[in-house]
Amino acid sequence: MAWKILGWGLAVVAVLGVLTYVAGEVKEVVVLRTYDKKGAAHDTKLWVVDYQRTPWVRVGKPHRLWYRRLLRQPRVELLRGTQTSQVTAHAHRDLETRHTLDQQFREKYGLIDWWFGVLVRRGAVPIQLELVDNAG
Repeated sequence: MAWKILGWGLAVVAVLGVLTYVAGEVKEVVVLRTYDKKGAAHDTKLWVVDYQRTPWVRVGKPHRLWYRRLLRQPRVELLRGTQTSQVTAHAHRDLETRHTLDQQFREKYGLIDWWFGVLVRRGAVPIQLELVDNAG
């Protein structure tokens, strides 16, 4: 009996995991390309919102490796649809910006944003992606 309950519990967790992944891919997902100390590229899939004519992403947990690479080297690439843009990343740790951007993400991604917050978001940091002017 205990094995049956355990089996059903694991099945429920697996189904929730798959549904969470699929739900997270329904709305717009971009790729942020960061670079390590040796110059190797690392791609991370993220949600994005446009706020005040600037794209923003956020890190759910500030200890993530991609975020640490971004802090070390803030010049990164944003792959959005078929376009790749050079951007400079600016992390914003103040509460007002965090609350404002949390609202922007909630408006765009809805209930799944709340669900991801429950599962993985701890001390989220919004990151502004300023387009680099390559003209000069």
